Amino acid sequence: MPLTAEDFAAIWLTIQLASLTTVLLLVVGTPIAWWLAHTSSRLKGPIGALVALPLVLPPTVIGFYLLVSMGPHGFIGQLTQSLGLGVLPFTFAGLVVGSMIYSLPFVVQPLQNAFAAIGPRPLEVAATLRAGPWDSFFNVALPLARPGLISASILGFAHTVGEFGVVLMIGGNIPDKTRVVSVQIYDRVEAMEYAQAHWLAGGMLVFSFLILLALYSSRRIKPGWGG
Repeated sequence: MPLTAEDFAAIWLTIQLASLTTVLLLVVGTPIAWWLAHTSSRLKGPIGALVALPLVLPPTVIGFYLLVSMGPHGFIGQLTQSLGLGVLPFTFAGLVVGSMIYSLPFVVQPLQNAFAAIGPRPLEVAATLRAGPWDSFFNVALPLARPGLISASILGFAHTVGEFGVVLMIGGNIPDKTRVVSVQIYDRVEAMEYAQAHWLAGGMLVFSFLILLALYSSRRIKPGWGG
C-alpha cells in the first residue's frame, strides 16, 4: 500500500489544522484588514508591516521566537500557565497559534485589497438609508468583498497546509498530535523511504496546483492577492 496509517493520520491532522486556522484567521483578520483599508492613522504603516512580516522572515525565525515566548519562561507561556492551560509548544493548540501568525498576511492582504476596492460610495448610500455601521459592514461591505474573502480563505488554507519550519519548531514531530504532512514527508526522506515520500509530495504538488488553478481561473477572483 503506497500510504500507511501514519501517512493518513498526518493528512487528517493537516486538514484539521488548516481548516481551524483558516476559520480563526478570517475572524481575526477581517477587522484588521478593514482597519488597514480605511484608517489614516500613523500606525497603519507599522501595523501593516507587522502583519506582512511572515512574508519575509524565515519560518524558523518565527518558530523560534514563538517557541521561546510560549515556553514555560516566556510571557505567553506564563500567561497560559496562570490560566491553567499549560504551555502551548508541542501541542495542537500551539500549532494553531503558530499557523495563524505565519499565514496572517495571506488572509489579511486579500481582504484589505477587497475592502479598499469597494470605495466609500456604497457605504455612503447605505448610511443615507439609515443603515448603522454594523449593518453596512455585514450587508454591504462583506458581500461586495466576497472575491477577497474567497481568495483569503483559499490562500490561508493552502499556505497552512504547506507549512514546515514553523510547525516543526513549535510542534516537533509527535504522531497523531503535531506531525503534519510536511513533517511526515521529511521523515520519509530522512528514512530513505522515497516511495512513500513520492506519494505524499506528489499529493501536495497536485493539491497546490489545483488550489492555484482555482484561484487564477475563477472569473470572480483576481490573480494575486485578490480583491
